[in-house]
Amino acid sequence: MRIERRQNQSKAMMIVAPVLAVMAALALAGGLIALAGVPVLAAYQSLFVGAFGSKFAITETLTRATPLIVTGLAAAVAFRARIWNIGAEGQFYMGALLATVFGFQNFLGLPSFALIPALFLAGAVAGMVMLVIPLGLRLRFGVDEVVTTLLLNFVVLLFVSMMLDGPMKDPLAFGWPQSVPIVDEGLLPKIIERTRLHLGLIIAIGAALVIYVINSATVFGLEAKAAGYNPAAAKFAGVPFQKTLIKVACLSGGLAGLAGAIEVMGVKGQLSNDLSASFGYTGIVVAMLASLNPIGVIFAAIFTAMMFVGAESMSRTFGIPSFIADVVVSLSLLTMLVAIFFSNFRIRK
Repeated sequence: MRIERRQNQSKAMMIVAPVLAVMAALALAGGLIALAGVPVLAAYQSLFVGAFGSKFAITETLTRATPLIVTGLAAAVAFRARIWNIGAEGQFYMGALLATVFGFQNFLGLPSFALIPALFLAGAVAGMVMLVIPLGLRLRFGVDEVVTTLLLNFVVLLFVSMMLDGPMKDPLAFGWPQSVPIVDEGLLPKIIERTRLHLGLIIAIGAALVIYVINSATVFGLEAKAAGYNPAAAKFAGVPFQKTLIKVACLSGGLAGLAGAIEVMGVKGQLSNDLSASFGYTGIVVAMLASLNPIGVIFAAIFTAMMFVGAESMSRTFGIPSFIADVVVSLSLLTMLVAIFFSNFRIRK
């Protein structure tokens, strides 16, 4: 037998593959639920109801999906150009940190409509820097960005911890490591009152639409795709390879930093060590589930958020560990990789 690449990949296959991957992951996880002595269908019904069964559940799921959309876009943009950005978690925290630094004291006395974009910009710039540096090491010295971006996550987390225990520490936190709060003018307004759902969801969806247009209808989008598929051919065709990768890194890191700014401005209002529920790492899974498609990232993020929010309800109802959500998300990634393989290749005798 031999493996050969499919000449034409149908659009239907691109839609069906993620659906089949998710169904396979749920079936595999269902085996674990059955081993725990719990009815599988009833457990999944409880999970779905916990994520979408009420106004509160829906808003919590969408709130959880908001940072996942943006970090998923960050990973999708980078991976499309074969920049292996594993540092979105660190970029997320740096974006949140810089937004908090400029937001806890409104130095210029800006009104809300001007301060919020300024904090977004600060967070995005922080994320950009955290990815451009590893990319510069790759382009100049051939250093693998997988290693540098991954290790920078730990450096950033330690730096954030130092700032929270030092100059940014809230004197009213009774020793808890958190920063002073952002001023009210810098907080994102709520979409639905008395819920945590905030304007960041609209911004995240808008970012996905913008990235889709960039990828499909601009010269930069074509250059980034060419640089990822075949660097040698892209250089031969006149694509400014290094400049293109730097632009991609700025866009990817900027999105991850923007996600941190959105989360700290929309949910907590102040920076803490537990701001991120591994949003940077989970964004990689979201991007892969979406096959790096910006529109698909929205639905993949909502599915992932549904698993985490609904699993808590399922755990309370049936006593199943909520970590089953991590199992389903991980299995979804693995089955998605298999689906991507068979959608691009076929086995011949």
